[in-house]
Amino acid sequence: MQRYWFGDIYEDGRCVPPVLSGESHPSGVEQPAEPDAAALAERLATLRTDMTHYSPPDWSLAVKCGLVRDREEYISRLREVCFLVAGKKIAEHYQSRDVGLLQMVRMLDEIDHVMNLLTERAGDWYQVTHPGFSRKYRPQSAGKMLTLIKRDGGLPGRVAAEVARLSDLRKALMREVSLEADAVLPNCSALVGGVVAARLISRAGGLADLARMPASTVQVLGAGSSLFSHLRSGTPPPKHGIIFQHRRVHNAPKAVRGRVARVLAAKLSIAARLDYYRGVSDPGFLRDAQARIDEAGVVV
Repeated sequence: MQRYWFGDIYEDGRCVPPVLSGESHPSGVEQPAEPDAAALAERLATLRTDMTHYSPPDWSLAVKCGLVRDREEYISRLREVCFLVAGKKIAEHYQSRDVGLLQMVRMLDEIDHVMNLLTERAGDWYQVTHPGFSRKYRPQSAGKMLTLIKRDGGLPGRVAAEVARLSDLRKALMREVSLEADAVLPNCSALVGGVVAARLISRAGGLADLARMPASTVQVLGAGSSLFSHLRSGTPPPKHGIIFQHRRVHNAPKAVRGRVARVLAAKLSIAARLDYYRGVSDPGFLRDAQARIDEAGVVV
């Protein structure tokens, strides 16, 4: 028997249309079926077909089942059913705990990108109108440079003021990202901090994707350019990606930095699975993981 969204086709050619909730079809009796699109979409979502002996449905079979009258109506009803199934899956996706966090951290990264571009452009613009500024421009931090430009006023000063407001927004958003990550990713956040954990799932595509990744992938997540350079031209492979932002890695002695990154990635891989399948903090795991990471950072 082949099961399709419009009915069941038996080996002898009989077609039994879909059974609506609370109804039953006498065995072997063909009946016209007129379920609505929602009922058909629900049936479609439950179908599990063995693709070994699967044959694509023909619209004439749906006519035989009494669902449609011709090919045009078949395509119209199939389109309606597919739209309902897609809408349900999208709604389920947006109900995931990490969806809001993904948007927050991506907005944070976009703000960082815009701030860097505006800061550099404001400095170049100000340098054109104040040639003496070129001697002070490079050694100064971005914050001090923007303060100087803003104090002098003019259009460059207004741009600098907008960047300063973006900076305040960025700080507020970073606090919210950290708090949300602590709730959604309790174990990952405990290991590397909320912002780094959020950036990891953002680059992975979501918590479910991060939970499926091996530790070796988590270790170099975010180091795509270095990895492709290694594959193309044989440069040294990257030892870390986003996890370099965590103090345990970037503060580690260079001789053991790769080992710390490897151990941290292994623990993060386990923490992501705990966050995805349990969603609660595991103090025993965190205690053992912190001890193992500390041990990896010791120079022998």
